[in-house]
Amino acid sequence: MGGPRWLNGQERRAWLAFLAAAGLLNRRLDQQLERDAGLSHLQYEILVRLDAAPGSELRMSELAAALLDSKSKLTYQINRLEQAGLVRRRTCPTDMRAIYAVLTDAGRDVLARAAPGHVAAVRELFIDVLTPAQLTAIADGLETVGERLRAAVREPRLPE
Repeated sequence: MGGPRWLNGQERRAWLAFLAAAGLLNRRLDQQLERDAGLSHLQYEILVRLDAAPGSELRMSELAAALLDSKSKLTYQINRLEQAGLVRRRTCPTDMRAIYAVLTDAGRDVLARAAPGHVAAVRELFIDVLTPAQLTAIADGLETVGERLRAAVREPRLPE
């Protein structure tokens, strides 16, 4: 077996730029959402996912998978959203183990108030600083990375 394949200059530049931009972007979006709506970026994403789901509800396990987050972290966030009256839980009548998160009218109202500022921030901080060609390249590249990572989760590799 050979040693590690170290990153060359171009690869290192791309990796460090991604880390810096992703960290700064997430921090700025968290600040904007907290200031404008009292939500974290993850809480906003939960509300968005619930709003887009049929009946404005998702099984907790499906929501965790969609957010690529742990069930315990999701449970904590749902608890906070539930205390704020933005989400409620319901059990499934046919499977008592299944718990659904349901968007409330208050949650829909908060989302409607938060969305314009959030979209404006995403545009200002990310979309509008890139050319159409750069946006296409980023989307293509990150979709490929995401597909590979999701496939690895579905089909864990056995040790060789």
